[in-house]
Amino acid sequence: MANFQLTPETAFKVKTKFLRKYRDLANEPLEFTPGKEDQLVEDLMRLVKRDRTYIEFTIQKALADAKGNRL
Repeated sequence: MANFQLTPETAFKVKTKFLRKYRDLANEPLEFTPGKEDQLVEDLMRLVKRDRTYIEFTIQKALADAKGNRL
């Protein structure tokens, strides 16, 4: 179970920040459906080849400063 909740707006911000850090994700479909945070985490784990802890930490960091550009 993911340690965070996303809305469509915050999911867009998180996706944008991940695309800035991992440019090769631009060719991958990163779809988000509210309530399916675990699926997003699993997709990102597979795409960036990192573990769940790293992905969840990075998403929480992105959410902490949703208006900023930094990840």
